[in-house]
Parts: sequence; C-alpha cells; structure tokens
Amino acid sequence: MIAAKHVIKTFDGFRALDGLTMEAPKGSIYGLVGPNGAGKSTILRHITGVYRPDQGEVLVDGQEVYENPAVKARIASIPDELYAFLSASTRDMMKFYRGFYPRFDAKRYQALKEIFPTVDEKTPIRRLSKGMQKQSAFWLALCCRPDVLVLDEPVDGLDPVMRRQVWSLLMGDVTEYNTTVLVSSHNLRELEDVCDHVGILSHGKVLIQRSLSDLQENIVKMQIVFQERELPALPEDMEVLHVSQVGRIHTLIIRGQADEVTNRLAVYAPILMEALPLTLEEIFIYELGGEDYAVRDIVL
Repeated sequence: MIAAKHVIKTFDGFRALDGLTMEAPKGSIYGLVGPNGAGKSTILRHITGVYRPDQGEVLVDGQEVYENPAVKARIASIPDELYAFLSASTRDMMKFYRGFYPRFDAKRYQALKEIFPTVDEKTPIRRLSKGMQKQSAFWLALCCRPDVLVLDEPVDGLDPVMRRQVWSLLMGDVTEYNTTVLVSSHNLRELEDVCDHVGILSHGKVLIQRSLSDLQENIVKMQIVFQERELPALPEDMEVLHVSQVGRIHTLIIRGQADEVTNRLAVYAPILMEALPLTLEEIFIYELGGEDYAVRDIVL
C-alpha cells in the first residue's frame, strides 16, 4: 500500500503540497487527477523517493521511501519527461536496470520484444520517436517486476493500438502479481476504463479520494421535463451542483444516489425523467467547479 500522510512541500516560498493525504490500496490501479499545478508530479516524486517531504511522511507498505534503497528497489517509475543516458540504447538501459533491480526478469525482457517490435533495442533511445521512447520505458519498467509502478502521463504519444496493449499488460500484472499502479493523467476517459480508485487534487491537497464506483454512485445527472416550462422550486437540502435548460429539458447535476434523487423529484410529477451516470471527466469538472473553473457547461 502507498500512503502519504499530511505531506507538505515548499519550493521558494510556494507550497506545492499543502498537507496532502492519500492512500492507494495494494493491488489496485489508483488514478491521480487534478488541474495543472495541483501537485500531481510533486507527490509522485515523493512516492518514488526523489523528494524528501518538508513535513509529513510517505510510506510504501509502512516503510519510509526517501533514502531507503530496499523500498526503492521495489518501485519502478515512468516519468512524464523520460531520461536515458547519452547514447544509451534500450539494451544498455536493460543492463543498467538489471544491476539494481534484484527481480529484473531477463526472460520477460526477451518476451516483450514481440510486444514492442518497432523499438530497435540497439538504437540510442534519444534517437527514437516520442512514442517509441515511451514503449522502451514500458518495456524496461515491466521487466523490473515492481511491487509499485508509478506513471506520470504514461501513454502520451502512444498510438491507440499500443495504448490498449500497454494497459492490458499493466492490468495483467495487477491481477497476477498484485502490483500497485499509481497513475497521473489528463486523459480521464482512459483512466475511467482502468482505475479502481481515484484521488482528485487541487492546490496541493486531495479533495476527494474514493473508489471509482463510489464516486459515480454519489453524483447523478438528471434530465427532466416538468409540466410547466420553468424549473420548480427544489428542496433546500437537495445539493444541486448545476442547472441548465435546453428547450423544455432541464439538466440537473445533483449530489446523491440516483434512486434517492429520482424518488424526491418524482413528487413534482415530471412528464419525462431520466437518471444518467456521470463520467470521470464530468465528476472532475463538477467537483472542482467551485475551486478553479467556470467551465461546467462544456459537458452538457
């Protein structure tokens, strides 16, 4: 399990992390989402042991990560900005990784050649295209057999077929080896397909942290047509996050479970009423609507 507890990190007077607390369960795919500057990359660098927190602690299976080689040997990472030694090829980096990842799987390295056939293992990584560099990074990281895999914008630059292939490999490792995958991405539609848990960051804090199913069960989009054209006065205790109208159709975003919301609106005898689940992208926008954005209408 990955746990960050009340982590504070300041750079030149700017507080990038402001008491951030989160937990990623073992054997899960945890999606970390948030606007630019929310602190996603900063907390990932703490979890991989690159940064030391100013306050708080970052733990993997109960052990501090920073300056702990035994824990770091169980963590593999693919950052947003890839790094390889000058003139190093995928094969060169494989030999380097094999030197400090005790569970590096040479047999898997050979097997994954068939998954990444366009990557010439002898060509310097810096001479490869962006997409091929990402494939090389996945090839190496998966061979490390990590307990924890930390990914920052992992499939950016990959074509749709390769994206599907990579996610399939990751989910296979989660199922077979109980690998914990922590992934930060702006592609919320893609995260929705693969994540078990989601944490929404803003201003260096995790605002919401739940399983994806719980998130989707506690907020609902209602499309409804009433007898009158205008929206009736709704109960004051009903938490309506957004209201819009096109013709006679009202679209309401309401916090609560679909059955409960439907029953409460039924007393107004609507002509038509339908409850729709929200996507992760819509949940992200509405949960942060009061924080940073005035873009709620873009999903309607």
